Amino acid sequence: MEISWSFLSWTVLTLSLLIHFLWPKRPRNFPPGPRGWPMIGNMLELSKFPHREMVALKEKYGPVVGLRVGASNIIVILSADVAANFFKNHDAEFADRFVPDVTKCRDFHKGSLSLAPYGTPWRVLRRIGTMEMLVGRRLNVTAPIRRKCVDQMLFQIENEARNLKPIHVPQLLFYTSFNILGNMIFSRNLLDPSCKDVSGLCKAIKGMLELSAVPNLADAYPWLGRLDLQGLRCRMNNALDEAIGIASRFVQERKEERQMRVEQNRPKDFLDVLLDYEGDGKEEPADFSEHTINIFILELFVGGADTTSVTIDWVMSELLCKPECMAKVKDELNRVVGPNNKLEESHIDELHYLQAVVKETLRLHPPVPFLVPRKAIKDTKFMGYDIPKDTEVFVNAWAIGRDEDNWAEPNCFNPERFLGSKMDYKGQHYEFIPFGSGRRMCMGLPLAHRMLHFISGSLLHCFDWELEKSVTRDMMDVEKMRVLTLRKAEDLQVMAKKRTTLKK
Repeated sequence: MEISWSFLSWTVLTLSLLIHFLWPKRPRNFPPGPRGWPMIGNMLELSKFPHREMVALKEKYGPVVGLRVGASNIIVILSADVAANFFKNHDAEFADRFVPDVTKCRDFHKGSLSLAPYGTPWRVLRRIGTMEMLVGRRLNVTAPIRRKCVDQMLFQIENEARNLKPIHVPQLLFYTSFNILGNMIFSRNLLDPSCKDVSGLCKAIKGMLELSAVPNLADAYPWLGRLDLQGLRCRMNNALDEAIGIASRFVQERKEERQMRVEQNRPKDFLDVLLDYEGDGKEEPADFSEHTINIFILELFVGGADTTSVTIDWVMSELLCKPECMAKVKDELNRVVGPNNKLEESHIDELHYLQAVVKETLRLHPPVPFLVPRKAIKDTKFMGYDIPKDTEVFVNAWAIGRDEDNWAEPNCFNPERFLGSKMDYKGQHYEFIPFGSGRRMCMGLPLAHRMLHFISGSLLHCFDWELEKSVTRDMMDVEKMRVLTLRKAEDLQVMAKKRTTLKK
């Protein structure tokens, strides 16, 4: 008995010491949050839908919640007021990015704009993107490219409708967005059967998106990265090898054309912009390395194709659930565009109700519920709290868009709330930030704005839509996280009926 009690005493003492040292230590004066478990911290609080779970934590701890996940300090921003403070007053102090472990594969993060540390290389890439690629004058020049791709989509729908086949909306939208980007980047029609490597590139991009969304132990415990316990690095390496190989071949072909001075009867595309770049060779690079060009190209696909297609999928879903809103959009399109004319990008500014529908969809269903995480560059003060260097910051755009403090009936789809309002998603109205805000706001916003309205408006103007008989409206509003975006749980499949004469 004496030995047993002695053993028990030592066991209790050992366990107590282990718990003391292994229990996650919250930094002093850190934002409040649930107490974590030994080793894992608050990992259990991060369910399949963490953007929803965080709303419950706000009720208990307030609009800034502090978490400890493995070895990482995390704060979550859950209100427009706190977001405004963050972006207005602390943007520079949190200008770095958290770099997920899988993005270190093949040094993807070293050529990335979205993940680049705040500094000169990031500024150069950002300037090229915003001033040379996605500026209004270049988007105006490339409008015929998007017209061609959307026409291709409309003819495909027309053929399916003629044969009474249901339209698989997510797939249709992804390939259309993918093709628009391919035309703008490479001047290639990626849906042309004669265009080699397209299926491989598309598959690789989808693989990268899916792997980037898998919860990774190496993000919580960086020292586990090399062990690759979940096999994510291996799979990401394979996807990147395929994607980089294809992008590299496209780049090499273009370089050879330029050396041979092959005359091109086309607008200058994004690849031309990257190859034409000349820096001072001192603070800025003299030119872009092949690796940087390849990664920049892949990032445009990763950041653009899925988010755009997912948002338009939600637009269609919400309107199918709200026939009265669908009728208003169609009436406006008939009035502004004309019943037998095609919608053009030049019509967008006059389509106020369509703009309201897109805004309301983005409010309820931001494609990325948490904005891309920021990281503290140094120890800093925020909202009266002490935030250690390298703390990760997640802004919950989904929760902010549904906050009853800022929105009447926040969970209802009501486009009328935006009619007559000057509120937009350009980063200055902090209750509505689906594209982020501040110096690391989404670079692709100008193109996304055009694509969202042009594609969704064309679908609505050219066809009448109805759900398949087996689908009810009650089945429509169910979310499911797929890849990095917030998709519907069930893919939308609908029947289309042609309304207008489409010109070939």
